[in-house]
Amino acid sequence: MEFTVGQIAEVLRGTVEGDASLRIDRLAKIEEAQAGALSFLANLKYEPHLYSTGASAVIVSHSLELRQPTATALIRVEDPYTSFTTLLEFYQQATRTGKRGVEEPAYMGSGSRIGENHYRGAFSYIGENCEIGRDVVIFPHVFIGDRVKIGDGTILYAGAKIYAETVIGNRCTVHAGAVIGSDGFGFAPQPDGSYRTIPQIGNVVLEDNVSIGANATIDCATMGSTLIREGAKIDNLVQIAHNVEIGRHTVVASQSGISGSTKIGDFCVLAGQTGLAGHLTLANRTTVTAQSGVGKSIKAEGVLLQGSPAFNLRDSLRANAVFRHLPDLERRLTQLERARTEPEKP
Repeated sequence: MEFTVGQIAEVLRGTVEGDASLRIDRLAKIEEAQAGALSFLANLKYEPHLYSTGASAVIVSHSLELRQPTATALIRVEDPYTSFTTLLEFYQQATRTGKRGVEEPAYMGSGSRIGENHYRGAFSYIGENCEIGRDVVIFPHVFIGDRVKIGDGTILYAGAKIYAETVIGNRCTVHAGAVIGSDGFGFAPQPDGSYRTIPQIGNVVLEDNVSIGANATIDCATMGSTLIREGAKIDNLVQIAHNVEIGRHTVVASQSGISGSTKIGDFCVLAGQTGLAGHLTLANRTTVTAQSGVGKSIKAEGVLLQGSPAFNLRDSLRANAVFRHLPDLERRLTQLERARTEPEKP
């Protein structure tokens, strides 16, 4: 694929400084780019590369003031990082998911329907009475259970497992090995010490533009739905238990675990290896730092949490500072006690 600088600027609603007729056929980092490549500059730490890059064009901010002349064409936009992300999405769609049609063997059960312009890879399985939209990409070895609904433009990568009754919105991405809709961890203790399985009869709902990472697992609800709201991003190796709700545009990083019936607000951030107890509520824009454990609800918005158990970031940092000085504090305390108990010298 090849586009002119002017065509790209039009897509990004930007303006061109330099030769708008230059041809672009690839994307590259600004420090590595050669002729024919398009790059971007968002972090000013990389600004020196702007004056030496071999890229034919670079996406920059409207507000960037050049310190010296540059040989490359500039596409000025409001937000270079977001604009370049838009191009990466377009490039990914065109290169990774350009396949269309049905590879054999592939199975689709009775009563199931799939929209136009789709791709079904070899050994993929679609159960009965499923409703799948247009432009959907289903890679090899994907399993889709009965009565699943999938919206337009969604991508299911190799080996993803979608249990029965799951609902997936438009333009979602489910990466390889993810399991959506497996049983929640529900067991009733018995008088003899054994456990009786509690049937999990709910489902999982992913709203539009949700991303699920590789080998992530999302359990179905005991009753009702486990709900991942619009724009949420779930990283690789995340466990989300039954009846959890993840708010809009919340991000959950790798190796985090969220216990049952916990509700997380909009625009929250859970860093890597965080753990949340069950039946909690986290207000909008809560941030939990890496390896923190949250054991109580957070009602105020915009709180930063750290520690295990997690508490207010400022208090946590102050406590950590005191903790580092504990040996010295203990030594001084011992000296004070000795001075108090020892008899005064004549």
